[in-house]
This record gives sequence, structure tokens and C-alpha cells, in this order.
Amino acid sequence: MTLLKGKNILITGASKGIGRAMATAFGREGANVAFTYLSSIEKGQALEQEIQALGVKAKGFRSDASDFQAAEELINAVVSEFGTVDVLVNNAGITKDGLLMRMSEEQWDTVIKVNLKSVFNLTKAAIKPMMKQKYGSIINITSVVGIRGNAGQANYAASKAGIIGFTKSVALELGSRNIRCNAIAPGFIETEMTDVLDPKVKEEWEKGIPMKRAGKAEEVANCAIFLASDLSAYVTGQVLQVDGGMLT
Repeated sequence: MTLLKGKNILITGASKGIGRAMATAFGREGANVAFTYLSSIEKGQALEQEIQALGVKAKGFRSDASDFQAAEELINAVVSEFGTVDVLVNNAGITKDGLLMRMSEEQWDTVIKVNLKSVFNLTKAAIKPMMKQKYGSIINITSVVGIRGNAGQANYAASKAGIIGFTKSVALELGSRNIRCNAIAPGFIETEMTDVLDPKVKEEWEKGIPMKRAGKAEEVANCAIFLASDLSAYVTGQVLQVDGGMLT
């Protein structure tokens, strides 16, 4: 399939999990893929080779999305290497869970910086070339936790809720420039992060999901393909829940 043929896509935090699934899915759809990683150097290098084997251009950049200057430099490097940034996927994120009464300032600040400030950093830098070419699609990965909250994740929920407000504001600001901005809110998805959970915990989560199972990273990637492609040319400012009906 070639829904994204010729498009240049940048995705942050793509060395594993949902990010990796999106990066490979974009490549299979014909997109050229630039992606970032930070600590997982070997995984980043392996992903670059895997995407290149699909017959498209791919390049990994070691970059910290939460660093404003690094984000500027990254966008410049991607434009220099690929020519344009047609689609930006803000995916980088972390968790530092704990009940609020025990949560440290460092736990709060770090999660907000990595999860929310990174979206500001990359979007601000990317819209400059997007405005010049009068086209762009920005996809921000939020979470169902940003919609309903979650005990023990006040910092994570706040960061993901912030992404939703940011997404809608950018959509309103840049719609007239033919730049779209949407968000995807995954629910309980099978990744390396959830693999470490106790099976009983997983079972309890799945009981509360109408489809009675966890989602797959590839199912989130399929929605990202839609938002990155011209199939969604008249879709902006939306939050697409990929949660098996969890919040229905």
C-alpha cells in the first residue's frame, strides 16, 4: 500500500512501543521516515535499517525532544536531509508514577517537560517549514488517561490532558494555512511498558474494556496512517480514541 508515498514524516520517540510500530507502518505505506531516539541507540540503528529495507528513505536522529534548542536543530537537520517535514508525530513520553501525596517535584517536572513541553518544542519548530510549503499534518499522541485521569498518575494525566488542549489550539490557529493538528488517545495497549505488569493487573484492565482485550501497537499505527494521509484532509482538532471502547 502507498497511502503515504512521497511524504516525509518525523516521529519522536520511535525506538520501541507505539512509536516503533508507527515508524514501520509509515515506511510500509511508502513514506520516508525520520525518527528520534535518546537512550536506545542500538534499537534506533536497527529500526533505521528495518525501514530502509522497505525501499524508502529512513534516518534516525539522537535527539532530546524536551530540549527547545535541540528541537530546533532537529527540524533543521530533517529539512536538510529530507527536503520537507510533511507530517510530525509527537510521540516521545515517559511515566514517573506515584500518588500525589508522595510525588516529588522532580517527578512532576520531568514528566511535564518530556511529555508536554516536547510537543510545544517540536511543533513550534516544525510549523515554520510547514507554513512555507502551505501543508502539514501534526499528530500528537495523548492518552485516555488525559481524558479521564488515573490515580497515581497526576503528572502523566496532566501532561496528556495538556496535549489535548494544545492540539485543539494549534488546529484553530493553523487551519487557514492548510496545517492540520489532531491527537490519538490510546487506551490499554500491549507494549514493552505493559509487558512488565502482573497478569492479574492486565486481566482487571481487560475486564473494563468492552472489546475484552488489550490493543496492539499496530492498531494505533493504523489510525496514525489515516491522520497522516490525505484521507483525513478535512479532519483537524480531533482526539481519536483507540481504546476498545474503554471510555464509551
